[in-house]
Amino acid sequence: MYDPKVLERAAAIRVAIFDVDGVLTDGRLFFDHEGREYKAFHARDGYGLKLLAESGVETAVISGRISRSVALRCASLGIRHVYQGYEDKLAALSALQQTLEIETAHIAYVGDDLLDLPVMRRVHLAVAVQDAHFAVKKQAHWITEAAGGMGAAREVCDLILYAQGKFDRLLDRYLK
Repeated sequence: MYDPKVLERAAAIRVAIFDVDGVLTDGRLFFDHEGREYKAFHARDGYGLKLLAESGVETAVISGRISRSVALRCASLGIRHVYQGYEDKLAALSALQQTLEIETAHIAYVGDDLLDLPVMRRVHLAVAVQDAHFAVKKQAHWITEAAGGMGAAREVCDLILYAQGKFDRLLDRYLK
């Protein structure tokens, strides 16, 4: 099912960081006639993020853009570490590491575009979504089957839960 090397990396993860546009969304930006921005998020991705946090893996978001929609979505999912407006995503990674007192050996990052590469090259588990830029896919340890905003984040959550031996316990509560 999963490559053993990827499972080994995923087993060590204590913090999973997600880009927004192109990862938690499909990358399209919608604006109304007054300039208000709208984004679509996948419900399964959200539930996966909640399950991951419930299992003890911290979740975070780093985005190059600033969006009220992102702030609202993260708040609804209980994501406490939200870094918006960071085109220098390494600065956000550094701030998060200081806040959580964690080394990159325990961090996963999910990205789709060139702005994500500096962080992806530093973390222990770098993931690209299926429709990521080809250069991003080339640097990834693992590539999701789903596209960004279409369940890719859930795949990452499930991978980490599976690698850490937590997936079956979570599944059991729904099969009883």
